[in-house]
Amino acid sequence: MAIVARTVQAPPDRVFAVLADGWTYSDWVVGTVHIRNVDESWPSPGSKLHHKAGPWPLSLHDASTVLTCTPNRRLRLNAGLWPLGEAVVDIRLEPVGDHATRVVIEEDFEAGPLRWVQNKVNDLILHRRNVETLRRLADIAERDRTQRGADRR
Repeated sequence: MAIVARTVQAPPDRVFAVLADGWTYSDWVVGTVHIRNVDESWPSPGSKLHHKAGPWPLSLHDASTVLTCTPNRRLRLNAGLWPLGEAVVDIRLEPVGDHATRVVIEEDFEAGPLRWVQNKVNDLILHRRNVETLRRLADIAERDRTQRGADRR
């Protein structure tokens, strides 16, 4: 299992706003290259985010499903990447004072070939990927809201 944490200089509601916008996942989740569709009810439990991962022409189409969602506190996903397998990703937000958030990501393979080869190399790869994922998430959440709105135009 890979566990990574980072303090983001934004309150939990701002960090969660990024998590709740499924269309931004390819901006901050390392390996996700394109979001194909996001269920209207995202991030309600059972809703799905349909993504493409990996470089063309080897990219894989799959979906991630919300297992648990507590706004501004937690998002737990089943992230698919078949035929390689699937992982459970648990993202927790912990307030740090009034203007910062400690974000913790725990990820572990749950099914498929990647689960069968669980070892320290897999954990290291997941760890490094999630360090970069948190860096990207922080960059988005820490941006001024005015700038984020201008980026979408």
